[in-house]
Amino acid sequence: MILFMKKDGLLELPLEELMLRLQDAQLELSNLRFQQATHQIDNPMKIRTIKREIARIKTFMREYELGIRKPRTKQV
Repeated sequence: MILFMKKDGLLELPLEELMLRLQDAQLELSNLRFQQATHQIDNPMKIRTIKREIARIKTFMREYELGIRKPRTKQV
């Protein structure tokens, strides 16, 4: 299960970390949809929150792509 972050927390992440979180969220969404289809889902509202998380991450990535925001670089 992935951890959800607020907008401010996502803004601090580098682009590589956003891409990883997007992949994790999409995998989680597909698992929840499978559970929903087999009537095994515990909380159907999780689907809504994960879809919103995916949209939020994609929005930040698009803003970086357009140059509206400057992506953070990975700090060593």
